Amino acid sequence: MTERLNGRRPTLEDVARRAGVSKSTVSRVINGEPRVRAEVAERIRGAVAELGYVANQAARSLVTRRNNAIAVVVTEPQNRLFVDPYFDSHLRGIRQELVRQGAQPVLLFIEEPDDYPRVGNFLGGGHVDGALLFSLRADDPLPGMVEHMGLPAVFGGRPVLGSGHRSEVYTYVDADNRGGAREAVRHLVSLGRQHIATIAGPLNQAAAIDRLDGYCDVLIDPPPQLITEADFTLQGGADAMAVLLDRSPDLDAVFVASDLMASGALRVLRERGRRVPEDVAVVGFDDLAPIAEAAEPPLTTVHQDVEGMGRLMARLLFNRAADKLASGSGTHPLSSVVTPTHLVIRKSA
Repeated sequence: MTERLNGRRPTLEDVARRAGVSKSTVSRVINGEPRVRAEVAERIRGAVAELGYVANQAARSLVTRRNNAIAVVVTEPQNRLFVDPYFDSHLRGIRQELVRQGAQPVLLFIEEPDDYPRVGNFLGGGHVDGALLFSLRADDPLPGMVEHMGLPAVFGGRPVLGSGHRSEVYTYVDADNRGGAREAVRHLVSLGRQHIATIAGPLNQAAAIDRLDGYCDVLIDPPPQLITEADFTLQGGADAMAVLLDRSPDLDAVFVASDLMASGALRVLRERGRRVPEDVAVVGFDDLAPIAEAAEPPLTTVHQDVEGMGRLMARLLFNRAADKLASGSGTHPLSSVVTPTHLVIRKSA
């Protein structure tokens, strides 16, 4: 006869309390480890039976390394990874930590709506012990899919959730995008710039939304013609810069929501005969060395530790899996992390 605990699901801590042992001892018995005296193990198994304790199998698979494989799901075309240093840096950090943990990354791409069932079937098929997901858009079905599966997951960036989803059940690693944007725009204001434009990223992604919000925090109700949206690509930044110059020829500064887009913006400014920073000051976001340091002039930009965030995503997935298992529930959230940013001043502003 199992015992209900005021209607809630029994946890590892409840079992430990009933058996008079530590949670780690309970965990060793449940996971079949031999280093527990027979009489203690029997007492623990009795407590498990009395309470009706059922372990979180998805969390257990991560802790016990059933597959030694972690899915890394990227909602981007594959060719973006070869032209955007952001993805190379992020994936490098993830791979470093997974290798340190003895796990193999399995890279999955979502480029079209038809890819979701394929990826979902793979994630739910018992092939991987957890998932790292990034570059998600608004109302992306992936958060709901992994929640339904009970698959341990960490997101790169705050998910933009639709109705019916509770943000507190998702774990993510993100940068202080809004704070970094505020610092960038305040710097441009401190230089005496009067007409500060922005090239935002795609506004179905949290990072782009937060960076635009940071811009608006400083300028308070900026003219709409000074705001345009692009797609975090070099060509997107170039096209957006051309639009801004046509709309507002008197602009004297631009905050660009990524270094890659800023590189495209610099190209158009040169083509239009605008000197940087004398005529137009430019600030980017990311501080990716292959772009920011090689730009002409070198790019003033907001630094985020992209590689470090990748490592942190993987570390968080492993380090917190035991806590999720101990809770006895897949609904307990893991702690999300927002990493600091800071402005790196070079020659463009």
